[in-house]
Amino acid sequence: MSLITHPNARELTKSVRATVLVFKDPRSQELLNRIERLAPSEANTLIIGETGTGKELVARHIHQLSRRGREPFVAVNCGAFAETLVESELFGHEKGAFTGATNAKAGWFEAANGGTLFLDEIGDLPLNMQVKLLRVLQEREVVRLGSRTPVPINVRLVAATNVNLADAVVAGNFREDLFYRLHVATIRLPPLRERPGDILPLAEFFLEEHCQRLGYNRASLSLESERKLLAHSWPGNIRELENAIHHALLVCRQQLVQPGDLHLVDMRPSGVRHDEPVFAAPRLPAAPPDLEAALTALFEQNIPDLYEHIEETVFRTAYRFCHGNQLQTGRLLNISRNIVRARLEKIGELRSSH
Repeated sequence: MSLITHPNARELTKSVRATVLVFKDPRSQELLNRIERLAPSEANTLIIGETGTGKELVARHIHQLSRRGREPFVAVNCGAFAETLVESELFGHEKGAFTGATNAKAGWFEAANGGTLFLDEIGDLPLNMQVKLLRVLQEREVVRLGSRTPVPINVRLVAATNVNLADAVVAGNFREDLFYRLHVATIRLPPLRERPGDILPLAEFFLEEHCQRLGYNRASLSLESERKLLAHSWPGNIRELENAIHHALLVCRQQLVQPGDLHLVDMRPSGVRHDEPVFAAPRLPAAPPDLEAALTALFEQNIPDLYEHIEETVFRTAYRFCHGNQLQTGRLLNISRNIVRARLEKIGELRSSH
């Protein structure tokens, strides 16, 4: 069994990212083989996977196995910056380039020079920044904000996404040319529910890790607890499993984790039988009766452009529910922030910001 851990795992206790990967399940072993084949190349790499599956860990492993392994590895979350700051963060700025720019500052591309730059949530990158990123990848140089002098860079780019970029391309929210530029080497990271052989080894790792952190004697899982872990759908993937083990250690008795100690929230519909395969993608729950009744009432009114009306209502309501936060709206609807922004502009919800 192979194991990869995050170098700063203890600093990420409240993060949603995974801090460890094991490769025990046959599907995970195939994944590791693919990573090890692709890592020595200089090809741009796109990692696709749900939140909490370990995309940054895979990116770090690719870096360590490449000839750049002794050079910097810089991880950047594209969804973490305000749109007005993205260019400055990625490409740097000169003194006086904008209000508050009291000193010149190198961007993340320059910081990663010679090594690997990991861009997480690449689907959240605004379209105007996608154009500039494409140029950087083609020309292998950056121009700081407020400057006209290009700075040569030697960086391998590894990008990651938890959304379908091909769908974003079709929707006009992700550049097709950038998509193909990133799509040279693709790694699909399966969710935890699709690699069940990794569940118990991960649980054992987290048991030992958190017992050491808490100063507890070594704890163990009861057989019933192991069965419960294997039967869970793990919508939060590895990070959810770590949180479940951490919680169980805080409440269990006599260093033995029982099923009741595992605080698991099953996201599957209540009609799913426990003997159904748990490794399939979770099905969408049925619409509540009041939603179906509302839709039926709309159908009966023969409203023109009904689909657009419904879509507009969904986006506007979700945006207001998230207090005007585009990133949170995208996460609520499970789509990229670019798609959210495009729809909100289309329906006039962002008109006041222009």
